[in-house]
Amino acid sequence: MATSRTATIVLVLGLTLLLAACAAGPNPSVDVADAEGIIRGFWGGLWQGIISPITFIISLFTDRVSIYEVHNSGGWYDFGFVLGAGILFGGGFLGIFRGARRT
Repeated sequence: MATSRTATIVLVLGLTLLLAACAAGPNPSVDVADAEGIIRGFWGGLWQGIISPITFIISLFTDRVSIYEVHNSGGWYDFGFVLGAGILFGGGFLGIFRGARRT
């Protein structure tokens, strides 16, 4: 019985450590202009979210292209990026209404 409890505690601590290691850290480039002097905001995030699948494929073959712009305005860029990716992949809250009409 004691070994079972010890194993459970070790498993929970291991999973907690694993999840903590995946937590995002701060971005020191937020609100810092890139080489062209640009800080991406909501509209930049929206556009980059929409083109993210194409950008992902290109990023597999070159180190000069990345999916996410690190020189951004913070929360508004993140919101635009997620919204753009959601629009592209057909997500969003409007899908709720589509399913409700069928029943």
